[in-house]
Amino acid sequence: MHTRAAILEICGLPRPYSQSRPLAIAEVTLDPPGPGEVLLSMRAAGLCQSDLSVIDGVRLRPLPMALGHEGAGVVEALGEGVHDLQVGDHVVTAFVPSCGHCDPCAIGRPALCEPGAASNSAGTLLHGARRLHRGGLELHHHLGVSAFAEHAVVARESLVRVDACLPFDQAALFGCAVITGVGAVVNTAQMRAGARTAVIGLGGVGLAALLGARALDADVLIAVDVSKDKLRLALELGATHAFDATDADCAQKIRDATRGGVDYALEMAGSVKAMDLAYAITRRGGTTVSAGLSHPLAQFSVAHLSIVAEERTIKGSYLGSCDPKRDIPLYIDWFLAGRLPVDKLVSSHLRLEDINAGFDALADGVAVRQVILFK
Repeated sequence: MHTRAAILEICGLPRPYSQSRPLAIAEVTLDPPGPGEVLLSMRAAGLCQSDLSVIDGVRLRPLPMALGHEGAGVVEALGEGVHDLQVGDHVVTAFVPSCGHCDPCAIGRPALCEPGAASNSAGTLLHGARRLHRGGLELHHHLGVSAFAEHAVVARESLVRVDACLPFDQAALFGCAVITGVGAVVNTAQMRAGARTAVIGLGGVGLAALLGARALDADVLIAVDVSKDKLRLALELGATHAFDATDADCAQKIRDATRGGVDYALEMAGSVKAMDLAYAITRRGGTTVSAGLSHPLAQFSVAHLSIVAEERTIKGSYLGSCDPKRDIPLYIDWFLAGRLPVDKLVSSHLRLEDINAGFDALADGVAVRQVILFK
């Protein structure tokens, strides 16, 4: 079939992207779903920092590539062997497909699936296929999804069925922003109720983490960012304190406000400076969690003695340490019960044609989650 998709052919083009237009909206050929695969009619897709990091060349991926990994859609056709979905089902995409058989999957850590990581790096679906073509040439898939398209073929392992009552623009966020941010609080940090918690970096993932900490009854909830607008939004969403990350005394002010630091500091900005701040405000015996993706060559260093003498814990969090099939339905239940107001993270709706300008807004830090609507 023929469909339209946003294709990245060259990374590292200069800003503004509305002028350099790194993403070309092009007609592409999409093969039917193969064994274990599903054809989707995409209905919504969120713009994420992970997409931007491919556009600006920070994270290298094989090109040309159809971008997008945070999406929601409707099942249109099923490949051979897919028996647990039906045409018409509403689904959310998960950007790490879980094979279910490798060592990480076997011990309950599907976010670290080894075949899933290998296929994502290669730009294929989980089992090695590429289903997109343009001008006779194969296109690579972004994180097994390629959500910035009117239609997509994905591996069954990249999908989670969701309640059809959930609006598509909100459903899409559960596939990345929510599962990554809330999961970092629930699964990685394993935050206890009544804790003092800080979130550094208030994009879609960071604000989702803040919502997760609020849902788990953090006593003191610190929001840190460079944007006054995002700090105001964080206070509206339940933060008890807000601090400007550009303030030279930021760390000391947070330690003073929390009587020595926070129990859990969550770095969501993807920068070493943010990680330095997160570690500096973590109290003795506390846990520092990072879900931000910085430049591959960036280095983070700490005093070895402080880890030992203060019994510190530093943890990385990818996909929120989640099992998408377990956690996406759980977090949707929390949303429907009013515990996670995910709808407040949607900054604006875009057309597919507006995607380059949307990434300018994301790079400028003026948007939380912009969502492309297809129908």
